[in-house]
Amino acid sequence: MSTLSHAAHYPGTPQHPSSVHSPEAEHHVAPGDIAVGVVIGRASEYFDFFVYGIASVLVFPTVFFPGMQRLDGTLWAFALFALAFVSRPFGTVIAMAIQRRWGRAAKLTSALFLLGSCTAGIAFLPGTATIGESAVWLLAVFRLGQGLALGGSWDGLPSLLAMNAPKERRGWYAMMGQLGAPVGFILASALFAFLYANMSYADFVDWGWRYPFFVAFAINVVALFARLRLVAAQEYEELLDKQELVPVPAGELMHEQGRHVWIGAFAALASYALFHLITVFPLSWIQLYTEQSIPGFLVIQIIGGFLCAGGIVASGWIADRYGRRQTLGALAILIAVFSGFAPTLLNGGTLGQDVFILLGATLLGLSYGQAAGTVTANFIRRYRYVGAALTSDIAWLFGAAFAPLVALGLSAHFGLGYVSLYLLSGAVCTLAALGLNRALEAESRA
Repeated sequence: MSTLSHAAHYPGTPQHPSSVHSPEAEHHVAPGDIAVGVVIGRASEYFDFFVYGIASVLVFPTVFFPGMQRLDGTLWAFALFALAFVSRPFGTVIAMAIQRRWGRAAKLTSALFLLGSCTAGIAFLPGTATIGESAVWLLAVFRLGQGLALGGSWDGLPSLLAMNAPKERRGWYAMMGQLGAPVGFILASALFAFLYANMSYADFVDWGWRYPFFVAFAINVVALFARLRLVAAQEYEELLDKQELVPVPAGELMHEQGRHVWIGAFAALASYALFHLITVFPLSWIQLYTEQSIPGFLVIQIIGGFLCAGGIVASGWIADRYGRRQTLGALAILIAVFSGFAPTLLNGGTLGQDVFILLGATLLGLSYGQAAGTVTANFIRRYRYVGAALTSDIAWLFGAAFAPLVALGLSAHFGLGYVSLYLLSGAVCTLAALGLNRALEAESRA
């Protein structure tokens, strides 16, 4: 799995001084090896992420909010969906404290146990018809637990990859971890489409929907063990320590370099806002306000997932040619333009809705491929490990956590035009953050 080169020597063999003290001579981990760990971890997280998101539309309003109208039940399901993003930064802070005291392996093991327990708990959770409102409270607890676990699962591999990738190929290696999103979405959508199309609706909401959560549990256990084995390897431990990717206290980070956390989080908002507006939200809109077949629409979204993956790959080449920040800024402008057409497309019948998904997925891939870590190079090495984790957590919280809830609530009560404003605000935040970052860099050089 790793490419290692050791400076072998024997007693009495003369050695050049540089070969004795050079860490590069002692070990080398290829960026491609690190990328494998990043993709494994992110794909498993996103599969779990989308299994819950799709279930929030197709299942939870019926199972946990049966006494409400479908719209209200879906809005409540989306509110619970957001809880994981609220608890995720807290999970990161707690996990960093665990790592400082007991080590990286203990942190990932506790995250594995918590994530597996919460995902399995949702799979076995009875509905409101069986245990009353306790079902909703338990679902909320499990969702909060998932967020804490996802915060705790930060392994530092994306930062390690960014710091070890060749300078002229950083855009290419940066996009690799982002491929986990379309992979997870394609698998989750395909599984739900198959179950929805091949079961009666009564069986699906009774027990069929639980299978994707069992699959998510199995995938997360395998993936987290794979990542644990990877980051616990001696060569990775040495490389992480060499790059000073260590868990500093969050309070110290925010005091010393907190502005870089906020700039990095807002720089990704255009991508993260679009993320849910072409995945979870349109599925709810289709189910509530159109006659489209749910399995058929999921197939369109799967095609969109492949387009997103292609866009992510293309973003690596584009970013290396024109610059990561320039690429992200240009895509934010295109997302702002796209936001103006969103209401027309969503109101344009089957063809318009399909175009909305496919075009939006392509833009998402191109933008999202470079959204993570574009400005985390601003952190000095001591703070980059925790800084990158909290930047991602806050970007998800502000950009994506409440996107399905806000988009569906506004569009249902005031019209689809408000979806455009929501997406436009994310693009404006991205451009403002990139502009502020450029000004701060110019000031530091002066």
